[in-house]
Amino acid sequence: MSDTNGGTDVASSDPAADAAAVFDLLIGLVRAQVLRGVAALHIADHLSDGALTAGEVAEREGSHPQATYRLMRAASSLGLLSHEGEQRFALTGRGRLLRSDVPGSLRSLVLAQTGSAHWRSWGHFPEAVRQGESQTKQALGMDVFEYFGQPENAEEAALFAQAMGDMSSLVTQGAVAAVSTAGVSTVVDVGGSNGDFVLALMEANPQLNGQVLDLAHVVDGARAEAEKRGLSDRFSTVAGDFFVEVPPADLHLLKTILHDWDDAQCTTILRHCRDAVNEGGRALVVEMVIGEIGQPDAAALSDMAMLTMTNGMERDLDAFDALFSASGWRRSKTYPVGGGYFGMELVAI
Repeated sequence: MSDTNGGTDVASSDPAADAAAVFDLLIGLVRAQVLRGVAALHIADHLSDGALTAGEVAEREGSHPQATYRLMRAASSLGLLSHEGEQRFALTGRGRLLRSDVPGSLRSLVLAQTGSAHWRSWGHFPEAVRQGESQTKQALGMDVFEYFGQPENAEEAALFAQAMGDMSSLVTQGAVAAVSTAGVSTVVDVGGSNGDFVLALMEANPQLNGQVLDLAHVVDGARAEAEKRGLSDRFSTVAGDFFVEVPPADLHLLKTILHDWDDAQCTTILRHCRDAVNEGGRALVVEMVIGEIGQPDAAALSDMAMLTMTNGMERDLDAFDALFSASGWRRSKTYPVGGGYFGMELVAI
């Protein structure tokens, strides 16, 4: 394809290949719902002890045999299951990630991301771009965090909380290995949900006392997780709002918090941490970081989810530094922690 001014060829294109590529992008919505079906029907759990026929899975789950076979066939085409012949299927490595209650499980994440709150909100995505802000209030009647706080949405809220904990496992090991807690006595996990991050730090350092600050309907899960890990004697929770106040600590953790909020809100959160940090203390921000424009970038795609579900955004390092400077912090270290996330250590200025 040449430009109209007689220039040289600036963009070759194969229309058939381009159409196939766009169709492949579009079919992503079907892939997402196949993932949801496999997770919701506990197919990976049913296959955990070995291959079964679709009919056997349907009998265990109480689902329609032919429809179950069709779902499992589609899941096999995505590499979630392997077909063993005669309508028998077994789990692959990808499929094992959809099992319940196993290390590294992504089942709750799949169910949360393809569930009612997210799916309904994505239906308003073009308008979010037109208006420059999330349309969850139009989709759900309230913002997504209010939605999860409603008693009738407790099951979906629990899935979301579990999903955030499961995502934590993708980065927690790397973050725990990278950040030094020498000389640190108290750690507050700001908006820490089930407390996976701070609890992992406490397991690595038996001298640490940890705390989770989160909304009232969330902190019970953090207390339960601490008890499950045998850490209750060094752990506490605060039901509160990080836009109002943050408890004092030697180290404040903000893992995947800032991307939920706009710049002014992030500055408020960070300033509250700055006001509460003990002398010589630090903060650790864990987020995706947008890279070079035009290159494959999960953070740039995640930014679209932030636009859809919240009024937040993913940011590049320059944008993060502007937030840190405006709230009394300076970025002192940056390092990858796994799963496409980076740790950014902050010192007070």
